[in-house]
Amino acid sequence: MTITYHVGDGLYVNLTNRCSNHCDFCERDKMDGVGDASSLWLPREPSAAEIWDSVSAHDPAAQSELVFCGFGEPTERLDILLETAAHVRRVFPQVPIRLNTNGMGNLIAGTDVTPRLAGLIDVVSISLNYARASDYEAHCLPDYPDAFAGMLDFTRRAVGQVPRVVMSVVRGTLPEEDIDVCRALAESLGASLRVRAYH
Repeated sequence: MTITYHVGDGLYVNLTNRCSNHCDFCERDKMDGVGDASSLWLPREPSAAEIWDSVSAHDPAAQSELVFCGFGEPTERLDILLETAAHVRRVFPQVPIRLNTNGMGNLIAGTDVTPRLAGLIDVVSISLNYARASDYEAHCLPDYPDAFAGMLDFTRRAVGQVPRVVMSVVRGTLPEEDIDVCRALAESLGASLRVRAYH
């Protein structure tokens, strides 16, 4: 069971395979692993103790950052995520912590969870993916109604809680002219935009 893996010089944490989106361009539909992980499919969700054992075995102090990502939406297991982040913060306070998310955390929890990120998460990276709700819903196939608006609201609230908030789009999955629209949208929420390459 692969709980932690490396992409470049970052250590990534694979908490769950559950996801509230079912994107038609999702990398996990095309490959089983990322980075140095041959497979990120979990036979079961790891416990907090198993996650910490896996994280600490890689010497977090030697990593450029710790990233909650993997083959699922990390905020599906928010309590475990924050417990792990707090543990890392106590033992390895110099290690930056990033959360990669689809921005559905508040919809999943049914409440605003962004205040719980404060002091634990340094960077939140949110998959914007599209400039309009209609395109988002057609291609990301979210479990929640009004998911696009919920994701934008999560972004706006996260900006007030963590030092850096980034939204991302994947070049090749949306019209090129929409990238500038996405950049303006991200900036209107107080975030920046990252344009990722399509693999």
